[in-house]
Amino acid sequence: MQGQSKLAGKVNPAAKLANSGHSALRDGAHDTITLGIAFAAIILFVGTGGKALPPAIEALQGRGLGPDNLVVSALLLNVALILFGWRRYRQLSEEVYLHRQAEAQALQLAERDPLTGFLNRRSLSDASEELIAACAARGEAVALLMADLDSFKQINDLHGHVAGDVILQQCAGRIAEILPDRSLSARIGGDEFACMVPFDANHPERIDELASALIAAVAMPRQTGETQIEVTLSIGVARSNGVLPGNATQSDFESLLHAADIAMYHAKRQGRNQYFWFETAMDNELRVRRELEAGIRRGILLGEFVPYYEQQIDLKSGKLTGFEMLARWNSPAFGIVGPQVFIPVAEEIGLIAQLSEGLIAQALQDAKAWDPQLTLSVNISPIQMRDQWFSQKLLKLLVEANFPPKRLEIEITESCLHENVGAVRTLLASLKNQGICISLDDFGTGYSTFGQLRELPIDRIKIDRSFVSKLINSEDNATIVRAISSLGSGLGLPITAEGIESEEVLKELQAYGDFKGQGYLYGLPESASDTTKRLTGLNLLAAPGKPAQDETATAAPAPGGRQDSKTAAG
Repeated sequence: MQGQSKLAGKVNPAAKLANSGHSALRDGAHDTITLGIAFAAIILFVGTGGKALPPAIEALQGRGLGPDNLVVSALLLNVALILFGWRRYRQLSEEVYLHRQAEAQALQLAERDPLTGFLNRRSLSDASEELIAACAARGEAVALLMADLDSFKQINDLHGHVAGDVILQQCAGRIAEILPDRSLSARIGGDEFACMVPFDANHPERIDELASALIAAVAMPRQTGETQIEVTLSIGVARSNGVLPGNATQSDFESLLHAADIAMYHAKRQGRNQYFWFETAMDNELRVRRELEAGIRRGILLGEFVPYYEQQIDLKSGKLTGFEMLARWNSPAFGIVGPQVFIPVAEEIGLIAQLSEGLIAQALQDAKAWDPQLTLSVNISPIQMRDQWFSQKLLKLLVEANFPPKRLEIEITESCLHENVGAVRTLLASLKNQGICISLDDFGTGYSTFGQLRELPIDRIKIDRSFVSKLINSEDNATIVRAISSLGSGLGLPITAEGIESEEVLKELQAYGDFKGQGYLYGLPESASDTTKRLTGLNLLAAPGKPAQDETATAAPAPGGRQDSKTAAG
């Protein structure tokens, strides 16, 4: 009954329009009658006035008895009818004015984006067909520029949707200032803009200049409240006299939009904050990308993503101390796929947390069978670090696996430290309080400061493989590694070196101090079954019947001490 009452309260737009039309007809009929009465009153006023006014004037001059009372009454009635007609005429004029205003406003809402004032997608589609035809008749071409703000969701998440709306308005204003005359601009999505620009087909460099100017203008820092926000723009360009995706042969709006959209996503994959013209190879690239996305979604559900393990060795003693878990995709279509292929895609489509948590859960089960002295390192995506519930989710996995937190080491990259240092500090402190070790991965490639290393609960530094692998042949790299070694020693932070691939590099690192190391010198990353075989040969599996852990993980309060009845995965 409640649902029915809600439906009953809704007004059908067609019925509302019909009712308003019938009302307008009735009002029009009444106004016609009123106008006829007023017109008749004016005629009668002239007639009665001619009979009443002269006697009235003579009476005022003392020369007569005055007009007849009936004539005076008729005259006054005519005056009243004329005043009534005039008032109704004014009301009708005002109603017509307001009606036209309402129509203009409705047309504005139907054609324009209310936030930026740009055209909406439907209006751009209608207007672009006329523009393309007009330019073709004049021997010109039309370029469609598809522009998308980079990482706009992150801006909304960190600064709120109000700040996000302000950014969109400011970006739209900067785009409008730069576009040449006769151009069309539209907001066709949350943070997507499309611009139709006529140009001389013999001078496409004008569009290059325009795209570069748009990127530079949007990239200028802007102030939102007390926060300065920097935004970048990725642009894809398609032209009406150029190649189109698939078998399209006609340069209509939808074909151009599809081509520009493909080129824009190519710009994002190439590093963002740049533009590309559409090329047919991009269409094939996008097709592969879509197959990857579909495969990742399916693979997560089917358990196709599996952990591989890379040995971590104490360089002084040569003793195996643990493993770093590395993700692999055992895809039926693509074979064994490395993380450099699927991790960026999983991050972009919002599946990295689900993928990572599934891999960690598998790795914890595998590591339970190892000797209790062996540690497990796992890499954490910067996207996961933005989740205030991440520590709870990780601790929930530890509890479910009955795995001791002190045997787990999470590795974060330096880029995590610059997005929201306060939130990262809180999250890391929550993990640290449970006994989990924190390692700063790829050290030397980012912008970490000494202050951050002192303030954040970092337990270990990992030197990036780009410095270690070329240690022998590059004095600069050797200097950097020595400096990091001294820094770690001064701060009391142990160091792990990645990318050890030769005996010469190993001997050089052994001279720097107490290091742990990993790399292809010790073997390629191995599957769980091969790792078990290796540990069996080294007698480093947990004794049968003996628990693989010496303490039990316990759940901790959410960041800030907040309690919630939801599960950590919720």
